[in-house]
Amino acid sequence: MLKNKKIVVVMPAFNAGKTLESTYHEIPHTLVDEVILVDDASTDNTVEVAQRLGIKHILIHDQNKGYGANQKSCYQKALQLNADIIIMLHPDYQYTPLLIPAMVELLNTELYQVVLASRILGKGALIGGMPYYKYLSNRVLTFIQNILLRQKLSEYHTGYRAYNAEVLKSINFENNSDDFVFDNEVLSQIVMKNYKIAEISCPTKYFPEASSINFGRSVKYGFGVLATSIKHFLHKKRIFQNELYK
Repeated sequence: MLKNKKIVVVMPAFNAGKTLESTYHEIPHTLVDEVILVDDASTDNTVEVAQRLGIKHILIHDQNKGYGANQKSCYQKALQLNADIIIMLHPDYQYTPLLIPAMVELLNTELYQVVLASRILGKGALIGGMPYYKYLSNRVLTFIQNILLRQKLSEYHTGYRAYNAEVLKSINFENNSDDFVFDNEVLSQIVMKNYKIAEISCPTKYFPEASSINFGRSVKYGFGVLATSIKHFLHKKRIFQNELYK
């Protein structure tokens, strides 16, 4: 705990057997109270590794439900455990858990309710090996999103985030997609609620064992992001009301 706040790390896992141990050992366990791993029907030994590491809260999907559905299970469990701060960390070792204390401290200032670990600040993405087409699409989508959502974020596509639990309680994340666009829908809901978002520079690593969506899925994700941003804009302007924001 920090300042009497219960800190919970959630890890949405799919075929993370090769990287889970490295990720888990870098988590600052003297600060973090609970770790939750939700396995989305992995075909490797992710669950066995999690059990060997002694992760107390392991949830297993009987069938693959998708990245968004995995996060829904993560957040449901964290809220059941009465978390005050919830940190979503991918177990593929692409993002360093060493930033958790800094992210928690930013939330504890009470100036912000959400913290995003940005790969774009500090040029971490290209240095870490992000494919150039992903970097370019990230920049283009972020530019469009900033216009439609009236924000100035460096990126909307990081998978490393920290939330005040009250934020997740106040948005209807259960109504969101079960696929990758879930992350963007959550940010859209957060912006609609006028929560304050901080960003922190985050190095990242791209390597064969790190999870990544292929080009086809990336294109589908990009169109989903644009659709979400347009829905946000139309709802904000009271042109067309959307269920995401109820």
